[in-house]
Amino acid sequence: QLQLVESGGGLVQPGGSLRLSCAASGFTLDYYGIGWFRQAPGKEREGVSCISSSGGSTVYADSVKGRFTISRDNAKNMVFLQMNSLKPDDTAVYYCAAGSPLGSLRGEYYEYWGQGTQVTVSS
Repeated sequence: QLQLVESGGGLVQPGGSLRLSCAASGFTLDYYGIGWFRQAPGKEREGVSCISSSGGSTVYADSVKGRFTISRDNAKNMVFLQMNSLKPDDTAVYYCAAGSPLGSLRGEYYEYWGQGTQVTVSS
């Protein structure tokens, strides 16, 4: 069964940090670009960051640039999103997705999606 599972979400105070993980089972991530997306209540899904299959190219949404870092460890079949200087506006369910090798912040380029992990930034 092909599956992506996110972990690492939780409740954090403004200014804090979290590290999200995305683990694949049933297939290898080596040939897939990976994207992180988020969706807050009442808002559209937003592409946060993506990384190419080789890891050589990364893209960030303006809203997270300089605060979030995406990385991948193909040997562990995992992708990570380090989130620093978190703000209340970062509160959302975060999803990882696997798709186009080049990666994209647009969801239509992805074939496989995880179930999401909740991130809440609040004092």
